[in-house]
Amino acid sequence: MAKLVLAGRAGCPQYARAELLADYLQANLPAFSVHKVVQHPDKWEQWLHDVCEMNGWEHKWSPIIWRELLDRGGKGLLLGGLNEFLEHVQHYYGITSTIPTEEMLGIAKENLEAYTESEKEQEEIRSLINPLQIWITSASAPTCYQLIPLLASGDVFGMTTEISIHLLDDVQFKECLSDIVMEVEDMAFPLLRGISGHTEMDKAFLQADVIIVLDDILFKRGTETLENCIRTVCEICQVYAPLIEKNAKSGVRIISTGKTFVNLKAMMIITYGPSIKPENVIAVATSWESAAKAMLARKLNMNTAGVKDVIVWGNITGCIYIDLSHAKLHRCDSAIWGPASFSRPLLNLIYDSKWINSEFMSAQSSLSSRVCHCAGMLPAHAVATALRYWFHGSPPGEIVSMGILSKGQFHIPEGIVFSMPVRSQNGSWEVVTELELNEKTQEVLERLSYDLIQEKRIGLKEIREMHPYRPDKITTGKDMCQGGFFSP
Repeated sequence: MAKLVLAGRAGCPQYARAELLADYLQANLPAFSVHKVVQHPDKWEQWLHDVCEMNGWEHKWSPIIWRELLDRGGKGLLLGGLNEFLEHVQHYYGITSTIPTEEMLGIAKENLEAYTESEKEQEEIRSLINPLQIWITSASAPTCYQLIPLLASGDVFGMTTEISIHLLDDVQFKECLSDIVMEVEDMAFPLLRGISGHTEMDKAFLQADVIIVLDDILFKRGTETLENCIRTVCEICQVYAPLIEKNAKSGVRIISTGKTFVNLKAMMIITYGPSIKPENVIAVATSWESAAKAMLARKLNMNTAGVKDVIVWGNITGCIYIDLSHAKLHRCDSAIWGPASFSRPLLNLIYDSKWINSEFMSAQSSLSSRVCHCAGMLPAHAVATALRYWFHGSPPGEIVSMGILSKGQFHIPEGIVFSMPVRSQNGSWEVVTELELNEKTQEVLERLSYDLIQEKRIGLKEIREMHPYRPDKITTGKDMCQGGFFSP
C-alpha cells in the first residue's frame, strides 16, 4: 500500500495543484492514501528545516512530498516537490495534472482562508482549556522524579484541575529531562495536559502558576566556604527572580525546597523580585515536621496521623527547633477516650521527660541524616502536602509549619524567611499568632533568627562583589545537607 505525505505552505499554488492530484488518486485507487500537512506561511521555513534535518533530506521549497514505507518501516522516501510528484504519478499511474493556473490560484487562496479559520477555531478551543502551569527547577533531581506522579494524580490540585508541567535544568541534563518526559507521557495521567523539558533560561517560567525551586548547592567543609555557597545561591536567585517577574503570572506561587539553603532561596527571590508578592513565596518544612511526628508515634506506639501541631521553628535546612509544647494526640490508646476531634496534650502522655530532653533531642541528628539523604520520596511528599494545603486549606484546627517572610511575629526580626506555625485558608497563609511561647522558646527563636540574619547579610554583601552569573560555575549537590537541630 502506498501512503504519501503531502506537506506545504498554506496559500501555495503548487501545493494546491499537488493536493488536487493526490485527492484524485486517493478517490480512484484503492491502494493509495495521502496524509496532508499544512503550515502557516510564517512557520513553514522552520518546519521544513526541522523535517529535513530529522530525516537527512535536502529540500527548500513548498510543497515537500515523501512516501511512507509502511511495508518496511524506517524513515520515509523523499520524492521531492511538485515536479517530482508529477513525474512519479505519470510514471506509475499514467496520470497527468491539467488544472488551469487560474483555478490553481483560486484553490490556493481557499486553502489559506480555510487554514486561518481552522487555526482560529483551534485557538478558541485551546483558550477554553486552562491548565495550571507548573515549573520545576533542577528537574533532574530525584525529588522531581518522585513529585511528578503526586502532582499529576489529582490529589494535590483536585480531580477536576488539569495541569501542565515544565521541567527546567541545565543543558547537560537535557537527555535526562527527555527521558522523564517520555516516561511520564507513557503513564497517561488523565489530568496531565502536557509535560516538557526546558534548558533555555530566557524562556523559563512562561505563564507559570506554580514554581517549585529544587536547586541545591554543594557545601563540603574543607573544600568549599559557606560564603561561596551563599553567594552561589544568591546568583541563582538573582537570575530566577527577574525571569519570574517577566514571564510568570502576577499571582504565581513559589515553593522553595531541597536539602540546602531553603530559607535563603525564598528570601533572595523576594529580595531580587520586588514585584513578587512576599506572601506567595514559602519554604517547605513539612519533611521535618512529618519525620518528627513519626518518631513520636513510634515512642507512643500509635498511628502517626494522630500526632498533631508539632511546630518546626527556624532555618529549615540549617538550625531548627522542634517545639512539642503545643503538640496534641488524637485517638491515642489511653484511659480517656472521646470522639475523633478529642485530643490530649502530647507532653502529658509522654511521662518520660528524660526521653524528651535527652533521647528525642539526640535522636534528631539521625533524623536529620534521614531527611537530608532520602531518595526523594519524603521531600516530594512534603511539597505535595504544602501545595494541597495552599490550594485547598490545611486541616481545620491544625497547625502546620512553613517558612514565610517574617513581619515581626513572635518578635522574629522582619525581612527574613523563618519557619513558624501557620494555617492555610482560601489560598493564603495565616500565622498562628495566638500561641503563647515560654521564655526558653523565645530565647531559642532569637538565636535561630541570628543565623538567618547572618546568612542574609553574607548574601547581600557577596552579591555586590560577585562576578556575572555563570551557570557553568554552579555545582548542584543532590546528596548533601547541612541540617542541624537546636536544643533549648
